[in-house]
Amino acid sequence: MNQKEMDTALEKAKTLVEALPYIRKFNRKIVVIKYGGSAMKTDDLKNSVIEDAILLKLVGFKPIIVHGGGKEISQWVEKTGGKSTFVNGFRVTDSDTMTIAEMVLNRVNKELVTKIESQEVKAAGISGKDGGLLRVQKKMPDGQDIGYVGDIKLVDPEILFDLLEKDFLPVVCPIGFDDNYETYNINADDAACAIATAVGADKLVFLTDIGGLYRDLNDEDTKISRLTVSEAEELIDSGIVGGGMLPKISNCTSAVRAGVNRVHILDGRIPHSILLEIFTDQGIGTMFFRDEDADQFNNQEG
Repeated sequence: MNQKEMDTALEKAKTLVEALPYIRKFNRKIVVIKYGGSAMKTDDLKNSVIEDAILLKLVGFKPIIVHGGGKEISQWVEKTGGKSTFVNGFRVTDSDTMTIAEMVLNRVNKELVTKIESQEVKAAGISGKDGGLLRVQKKMPDGQDIGYVGDIKLVDPEILFDLLEKDFLPVVCPIGFDDNYETYNINADDAACAIATAVGADKLVFLTDIGGLYRDLNDEDTKISRLTVSEAEELIDSGIVGGGMLPKISNCTSAVRAGVNRVHILDGRIPHSILLEIFTDQGIGTMFFRDEDADQFNNQEG
């Protein structure tokens, strides 16, 4: 081994040593990964997310993937001669659109399962209808009926615990049903948040199209790496956080207040962003944590 090869090997060793405290701390803990958006655009990015989830599993974590598929749904709606319409960011979903959404999400689900299984790791693809995982009621934004779009009212995580116990990596698509067993589409962020809370996840990771939470979206130097839920809520109240980030930040704070230990917002366009956030001292995104952890946080691993 020459000096260059030795230096490269030492860097790899340092990375592994840096990851060791995090592996030890979060061993056997549940991590929910919300996967969608730009992280699903290319095969390379898809493979990167799957590799991250597999590595987490193999070093002792218990990952659960909750995925979206909104862009693919829109493409198929257009292919069938329809047009996607949104109200307050939610897709207006009639019965035909619901049929397309379920078809597309199940297709995405099995594609992800296949990628995981190809790496000789057991995966199980389910929807929120399986085992009564996600029960919903009709979502009515501003009192408007937007069709088969659901608000989660109950999560029964038994099927997820069973799969984790049997060493499967669960992959969940956000479809549920109401009390009359009508099928509804569910916002994937909402589904991930509700599932993370129900299973008592230690971490909830949102893969997004931005690098985290910024005080000024036009200035990368203003990214906030770590903040308490109270600090996040103050930013919302001050108007600094708005637009499409507002519901995502609200989901983050709600999840922490409901018992999730850490919530992370990461740029899903960066390869292996999950590993970079969880297994390095600095991280690359924004992490939300409980107010009571603020004083001692700097002396602990994230």
